[in-house]
Amino acid sequence: MNKPSHPTTQQLVNQFSQDPNYGDPNGDDFEALSRDEILVRSLDAADLAALVRIDTKVTGRDRTAYYRRKVDEVLQQSGIRLSLVAEEDGLVVGFIMARVDYGEFGQTATTAVIDTLGVHPSFHGRQIGAALVSQLLANLASLRVETVRTMVYWDNFGLLRFLQRCGFRPAQRLAFSLPLA
Repeated sequence: MNKPSHPTTQQLVNQFSQDPNYGDPNGDDFEALSRDEILVRSLDAADLAALVRIDTKVTGRDRTAYYRRKVDEVLQQSGIRLSLVAEEDGLVVGFIMARVDYGEFGQTATTAVIDTLGVHPSFHGRQIGAALVSQLLANLASLRVETVRTMVYWDNFGLLRFLQRCGFRPAQRLAFSLPLA
C-alpha cells in the first residue's frame, strides 16, 4: 500500500505565496466578519515586544524567552506563516500562533494546532480574538486543513466560552500526563 504523500513546505509556500489578503475590509465576503473591521496581519519579528507585553499583562509572568523561541520558530523554521497579530490604531492588541501538523500517533491528517492566543485585557469584548480566529480559519481553509485543535486548562472558563462561540467542541480524546520527579 502506498503512503499518502504530503507536499513539502516549499511546495506549499510556492503554491500559496500569492494568496489574496483575506483581512482586507474591501473584500467581497458573503457576510461581514469581525476580521473585516479589525486589521489582522501576519506576525513579524518586530512584534515580539508586543506579544510579551500582552502575555505579561494576561498571565502576570514574563515569558520573553518562550516568545522569542516561538517567534523564531514561526518566522524561520516554518515555511507557511500562520501566526497573526491584530492591530488597533497601529498598536498590536492581540495575537494567535498556530502551526500545521500532518499527523501524529500513526494517524495521517492535516491538522492545525493553535499554540497561543492572546488579547490585551483592555481590548476584551471588542472582537479582537474573533477576528484573529476568523482570519486564521480562512487561511487554513485555503490550505485545505481538515481540522483545528488546541488545548485549554479545564478551569479557564473564559477561554472555553470563547472557543465554544468560535465553534470549537471537545475532542474525542483524553490527554494523560505523568510528572517525572
